[in-house]
Amino acid sequence: MVRRPVAWVVAIVLFAEALGIAALNWFMGMVVDRQDMSLAGLDPDVMATSSKVGGIVFGLYFVLCGVVALLVALRDRAPAGFGRVLLISAAVVHGLLGAFAWGLLGVPQFVFMVVVLALIVLLLMTYDARQRPVADPPPAGKGDGGGSPATPPPAEPPPAAPEPAAPRPVTPPAPTTP
Repeated sequence: MVRRPVAWVVAIVLFAEALGIAALNWFMGMVVDRQDMSLAGLDPDVMATSSKVGGIVFGLYFVLCGVVALLVALRDRAPAGFGRVLLISAAVVHGLLGAFAWGLLGVPQFVFMVVVLALIVLLLMTYDARQRPVADPPPAGKGDGGGSPATPPPAEPPPAAPEPAAPRPVTPPAPTTP
């Protein structure tokens, strides 16, 4: 089965990506802080702090998504509820980051984002396919045999109600002799 290894890979990639995003934003915050330059009148301290906080928040988001993928790998069950929503949102974020990476950074970064997106979608789809019920084929000798398995067999007519008993003919009383 391919489900568990995919879940493990997704968890590892999301943990590594969380660390990378947090470190990159922290580094960018330090660079802005040391340059002490203003961008369109913004306070450099605010820009440095917001970059560091954004990196921490984004890193924690990817860590949380990685924990969901790790739980999927350990339990071998599909993510449900909030965890499923987190993984879907992570797939959307990677799609958007891939689009930005194509235009701003280049093809290798785009390919990385698309690969992570594909892994998350593969994780969601493989566990989703496992839970769908399989239609049972109709038993032999039942139905007309020409329908597809998804078509229900024709309904049998309900049993007929018993007919009411015929009324007894009323006979006049027999004459009595004295």
